[in-house]
Amino acid sequence: MKDLADSGGGATPAGYAYTHWPMAHDLVCWRCGASLAALSLPLRRLEECPSCRAELHVCRMCVAYDPRVARKCTEDDAEEVKAKEQANFCDYFRPRRGAFDSSLAAAERHAKDELAALFGRQGPNGASAEPTGAAEALFDPHRKTSR
Repeated sequence: MKDLADSGGGATPAGYAYTHWPMAHDLVCWRCGASLAALSLPLRRLEECPSCRAELHVCRMCVAYDPRVARKCTEDDAEEVKAKEQANFCDYFRPRRGAFDSSLAAAERHAKDELAALFGRQGPNGASAEPTGAAEALFDPHRKTSR
């Protein structure tokens, strides 16, 4: 069986073993952009980002992931995976350099800020928007009622 080092990296054709992955790599988390240099390759199926705890063996982290194509995957033989941001068993998974997209992260942050502005950061009567705080405010004996 040939070593992956002999193939020049990239895809792992049949007959190649995962015996010589490069120890140094420049992978970053697809969700937060944190460096994954401390992790060894190949990534385990349930490997998580040390910073944000996002699963890493996911479609969004794969070289075949492309949101512009059907099924968002360029690998024709791969089984369809519905949850693109959850760990899966895809045999065609290969981690992609540059998986983090700062524009998507900024759009997500902007959407969360808009939701917070729409619903307010505080609940009625100045109670916290957190469920526990809202429940405590409901049963507060010193709370003024609007009757």
